Amino acid sequence: MKNAKKIITALIVGMFAFSAVGCDMIAKTPEGISKSVVAKVNGESITRGELDEAVDQQGVIAQIEQEYGANYKSNADAMAALKQQKETILDNMITEVLFLQKGKEKNLIPSDTELNKEVNTQYQTYKKNYKTDAEWKAALSQAKLTDATFKEQVKKSIKLQKVVAYVEKGITISDAKAKAYYDKNPSNYTEKTNTVNLSHILLKTEADAQQVEARIKKGEDFATIAKSVSTDTGSKASGGSLGDIPVNTQDYDATFMAAALKLKAGEVSQPVQTQFGWHVIKCNSKTNYPVKPFDSVKADIKNTLLTQQKQTVLQSTITSWKKAASITKYDKNII
Repeated sequence: MKNAKKIITALIVGMFAFSAVGCDMIAKTPEGISKSVVAKVNGESITRGELDEAVDQQGVIAQIEQEYGANYKSNADAMAALKQQKETILDNMITEVLFLQKGKEKNLIPSDTELNKEVNTQYQTYKKNYKTDAEWKAALSQAKLTDATFKEQVKKSIKLQKVVAYVEKGITISDAKAKAYYDKNPSNYTEKTNTVNLSHILLKTEADAQQVEARIKKGEDFATIAKSVSTDTGSKASGGSLGDIPVNTQDYDATFMAAALKLKAGEVSQPVQTQFGWHVIKCNSKTNYPVKPFDSVKADIKNTLLTQQKQTVLQSTITSWKKAASITKYDKNII
């Protein structure tokens, strides 16, 4: 059986909420807590029950229990972590409510007939991923959904997609912009990924790094010094060798790689500070491959830039709409 979580992640909306209206907490009964308001968006309430439903859908409680144990409620760190995650989810829910309000305001939402038709089409598409009805039901159950609640989630995602499409309408990337990006980032479009062979010596302080740099300038062997003083236990025994590293790697500290990529083969850097300490870096060699012709990668570049631009515009719109909206959060009701 396919992972039931795919049912949720296949949708553009990760949250799950009902359109109920809550009130401020009066008594700390389960029902009262569930109806308490955690936020209002232009007068529309988001209740604690809705927030907890969204938290449950994303498996947050299970993660907290796995990390802190079943008695996590008595652990201050666990409750702080839970509150932080709930605040993040609530912020996304506020964005959803605001977008749905904008959808109505700008007449972007399809009629109920059109919505139901599209919901049923998507429902059947998702269901076809499972061999039997029993598998589908089991997957829904594992994801804590029913046919009805799943369809409601699909319906909401369709509405939100209409608003997102409105926000992103008209965004295009010209050939000139794609070419400028290509010219600025040639290493992203080589026949094979360019690599750089590096070694480094990690020290605790800048003064220690400066001493090492001075010793290397006087002619001492880099690898010998690394074996003697480097605090990086992973590379110390091999003389600080890190081997061949792709130039576009995300596995190394960005500051470290930025300094390393400026070096010529055989060159040693000045002390470089990262979150791990102070580094003296040596570039042993570089392997560069031919750059692919622009026309062969133009479509990929335009798609990449289009995605980036859409994300930028979307985030800018969210910020603008939230600033203009009347949004109130009731932090005391979140936990």
